[in-house]
Amino acid sequence: MTRSADALDRGAWLELAVEADIEAVEAVSEILGRVAPGGASVEPAFELVDEGLGARVDPSRPAIVRAYVPARDPASAERAVLEATAALGHLQAFGLRPIGSLTTRIVDEADWAEAWKRHFPVIRVGRRIVIRPTWRRHRASPDDVVLALDPGMAFGTGLHPTTRLCLAALEGAADRGTLDGARVLDVGCGSGILAIAAARLGAASVLGVDIDPIAIEATAANARRNHLARRIRARAGSLPSGAPAFDVVLANLIASVLVALATALRDELRPGGLLLASGIFEDRETDVAAAFGKVGLEVVERAAEGEWVALVARRPA
Repeated sequence: MTRSADALDRGAWLELAVEADIEAVEAVSEILGRVAPGGASVEPAFELVDEGLGARVDPSRPAIVRAYVPARDPASAERAVLEATAALGHLQAFGLRPIGSLTTRIVDEADWAEAWKRHFPVIRVGRRIVIRPTWRRHRASPDDVVLALDPGMAFGTGLHPTTRLCLAALEGAADRGTLDGARVLDVGCGSGILAIAAARLGAASVLGVDIDPIAIEATAANARRNHLARRIRARAGSLPSGAPAFDVVLANLIASVLVALATALRDELRPGGLLLASGIFEDRETDVAAAFGKVGLEVVERAAEGEWVALVARRPA
C-alpha cells in the first residue's frame, strides 16, 4: 500500500470492500465495522424500475460491503486490512454463504464523505413503503409511506430480508387496522427503520430499546428526520421495558434470542396484542414457534424470503 506525500497531505482514506451474498451481509458488515471508525455501509444489488426513478433489491446478486479507515498512518491501515482479512477467512471457511475477497483502494478526503452515498438508491418494500436515503429525492405517489433514513448510521436499511419481512408484516397489520392509534415496542431498534414505519403506518407512539448506544442515537436522529420525535422514543436497554403492555411488539432479532426472550416478549403484550418476529433462519423456525407456543403465544401468520422467516404471533385475549 503506497501513495505520494502530496496525497497524504490532502488526507485520504483506504476503502475496504467485500462482495457478499445478501444473507452474509450482516456478518461481513460486523467484521469491517470492527476495524473502521465510521462503521460499514452496504451497496445493495438492485435493478432500476419506474424508468430509473426507483430501485428494487435483487436478492439473487451479491451486495458490496464497504468501510473506510484513515490512510494517513499506513501501518495502522495495514493492520486493519490484515485483521479484516483474517476474520473474513474464518467466516469463509464455514462455507455457509458466498463471500468474496477483500479489496482495497485509496479514496481522497474530498471524495470520501460522499463516496458511500452513491451506493444507496430509493428502495420500495412491499406495496407502499419507500425507503429514501436522506440525500435523495423521491416523487411520492399518494399511497406511498416514505421513510427518510440515513443508512450509514446503524443497523437496518431495508436491505436485509429480515428487515423487509418485518416491514411487510407491519404493512399487513396496518391494512387490518391493527396499528391505528397503537402503542408499539421495537426491541433491538437499530436504525429505527421499523419504529418509523410503525409510526408512519398509524401507531400513536413507539418505544425503541437497544443495548447499543449508537443504535439509540441513530433511532433518535432518524425519528427527527422524519418529524416523528414526539411519537418515537428510544432508550438503551432490553426487556423488560418497564412500560405498560403494548398493542404490538416488533422483534427483528435472531432465533436464539427470540427463544430466550419468548416469555419477556409475551409479557410486553396486552391480551390480544401482536408480536412481529423476524430474523429467523428457516432451520430454526420450529424452535422459535415451539418457544412461542410454550409461553402461550399463538402463531397466526408466517412469511418467508429466501432462507429467512418471519412469524406473527398473538397473545390470547
